[in-house]
Amino acid sequence: METLPELLDAVARDRFPPPDGTVTVLPQLCRRDAGVLAFTAHTLVLTDEDPAWVRATLAAVDCDPLAAPMHPRFLTALMDRTGRTAETVDALWVGTPLSGPPALALREIADAGHPRVVRARRRRDAVRVWAADGGLLVIGRGVGGRLEVAVEVDGGGAGLGRGLALTARQLTDVPVWAQVSPGNARSTRAFLAAGYRPVGAEVLLSARGGSTGCSGSCS
Repeated sequence: METLPELLDAVARDRFPPPDGTVTVLPQLCRRDAGVLAFTAHTLVLTDEDPAWVRATLAAVDCDPLAAPMHPRFLTALMDRTGRTAETVDALWVGTPLSGPPALALREIADAGHPRVVRARRRRDAVRVWAADGGLLVIGRGVGGRLEVAVEVDGGGAGLGRGLALTARQLTDVPVWAQVSPGNARSTRAFLAAGYRPVGAEVLLSARGGSTGCSGSCS
């Protein structure tokens, strides 16, 4: 069986798990990384719980089996079982690296107090932060060691979100991942315009009282 980093690396290169309706249960790589990642007709459940319990609970959900891993009843049961919480189901996007100088003028900062940075450091390792006029770009290592980007736009000119997302692709030589709430149309359009591709959806389960990180470094 492929490891989670291997599976994510394949997805970033458009090599998806087989669309056969399978649910693959994988152990957590660290205390932080628990949740459900859904691709086309194939879902990964990241948990240290007994796989037999996962499959029995999924089978008891009264819906299309393909939808069961993201069904509120299963997610609630998984949170109750693990004592974890969740915020939202996010759309999952990937951008391939780009050569050339950054699209925006940035300055790297060490602002640990900004809400976006605080949030990122709860979920990611090796977090780095850059400021542009009217916005922030945050990059760090998240689920399975993948490189994840978040952007914050506070005023700024038209196209700033797209420019920040595009710049993230120029700051690394590996694929960069973005998690976007499906209802956030502005952010969805920004990442689409910056050349990111939708690859799936995920809901991450957070440990109560904070999570420990995983090893990894930001390229």
